[in-house]
Amino acid sequence: MATMLMRTDPFRDLDRFAQQVLGTAARPALMPMDAWREGDEFLVELDLPGIDPKSLDLDIERNVVTVRASRPTLDSNREMIAAERSRGVFSRQLFLGEGLDTNRIRADYTDGVLRLVIPVAEKAKPRKIEVEHSSRREAINA
Repeated sequence: MATMLMRTDPFRDLDRFAQQVLGTAARPALMPMDAWREGDEFLVELDLPGIDPKSLDLDIERNVVTVRASRPTLDSNREMIAAERSRGVFSRQLFLGEGLDTNRIRADYTDGVLRLVIPVAEKAKPRKIEVEHSSRREAINA
């Protein structure tokens, strides 16, 4: 019969807990995000697996989008072997540039991923300026 010996280091355990809750620069804990531009739209995808779509709340004030979601607490009657997923209410703010059309943001939640589509504002899109020219020359009188 084999016996498993586990050593416990309270400081290492505290550091691991802090990384799970707060995340690290390389790996945010609660809402990992990808963002990119495709043509005249910016796309943002946030990983929110296991979230009830009814708990999702998106607000925009000026150029700040706030995403809030919640995952229910664990059933206290369960004898948990592992409980690594974040529980409760969490949020993330996205600071958008001035050149985006915040009035036309679209959001979709599918397969645990919240996707935001943010159009570039018409005023921020590149445009051509036509240069007029005249073939007649005018004399300059001095």
